[in-house]
Amino acid sequence: MSFMPVSRTAANVRTMPLAPLKPPPRPRPAALLDLPPDWLGWVADNRLWNCSPESMLETMTASGLNPSTCSAAIEQIEQDPVFQAARRHQQLLRKLESVVGNLQQLWQGDPGYGVIEKRRGVSRDEFIARYVRGCRPVVLTDIAEDWPAMGRWSPADLRERFGHLDVDVQVGRNTDTLFEQHKKKLRQRMKVAAFVDLVVGGGATNDHYLTANDEMMRRPEFLPLLQDIGRMPPICDPALLHTAASFWFGPAGTRTPLHHDTLMLFHTQVVGRKRWRFVSPLQTPLLYNRMGVYSPIDLDAPDFHRYPLLRDAQVLEVVLEPGDTLFLPLGWWHQVSSLELSMSFSYTNFAADVPNQFSYVNPSIGNW
Repeated sequence: MSFMPVSRTAANVRTMPLAPLKPPPRPRPAALLDLPPDWLGWVADNRLWNCSPESMLETMTASGLNPSTCSAAIEQIEQDPVFQAARRHQQLLRKLESVVGNLQQLWQGDPGYGVIEKRRGVSRDEFIARYVRGCRPVVLTDIAEDWPAMGRWSPADLRERFGHLDVDVQVGRNTDTLFEQHKKKLRQRMKVAAFVDLVVGGGATNDHYLTANDEMMRRPEFLPLLQDIGRMPPICDPALLHTAASFWFGPAGTRTPLHHDTLMLFHTQVVGRKRWRFVSPLQTPLLYNRMGVYSPIDLDAPDFHRYPLLRDAQVLEVVLEPGDTLFLPLGWWHQVSSLELSMSFSYTNFAADVPNQFSYVNPSIGNW
């Protein structure tokens, strides 16, 4: 059976009517008009979150608002035409959430879902079918076996070969809970030698970290690091490595907050160990994603009182040992902690027949 494509002409494209479908709504009730705009938005938000009117009234009156006005506003908001429009859009959102929730239920039905596989000798065809299109993380333990980096990279080697060069590092991360979102403000330029000394002598901390944001691998002075890379995963194109590589170096205690990337990548652990925690992209509605690609949740210290939906999320975990290569599939949420002084290498030089360009419509709500 074949289907004829539908031509999007003026005759068959549905347009918004020029006249209203219903009579104009009644004027907004006085109680809603009496509330300050920020409190009016607060009432609408909390009713959309299905907070109880009693708890809302308690919060509002404790802030000094008139109890009668608050009580009337909470009751009248349900009749407000703008709020009713929001309720209709909420139904569409709930449908999408139920769809991805059902798909997640199928994924979790796999007996091996909760375990991140560690494998060797995966063929290209199997890798694409099982991990790329199957959208599941995996650790490849044989990729970096021939890498010169495995026997060479160390803080001393980094200092000796590149100590005279400048890099942009993040310093003062402990002063800002949103250190990753505000990474540009925390950028500090220093010599590689000075940063190596800071990492080696500073002990375990999240305060300073050399991350992929520096993009030092795009600079010809650091190309010798690429010569320390050997065999690549079967879906990678080695000729593109110089355009798609990132270097990570920091002490034990560095953390990358819960977020998702907008593409797929490989991450090879060279020195030290890192713990990765994952949440499926199908469980995005449980992670309070209100700003960009970030979640405010800390999987190391989950706050179920503030984020109750998190209780239903299944968290996967794996520790990367030196020589392990992680494949991060599309959209998977991840939080990373360095258990020891760490040097890592990530790359996205996928072959042309493996799509790795995707777009996301990210929220910009902020601290809602």
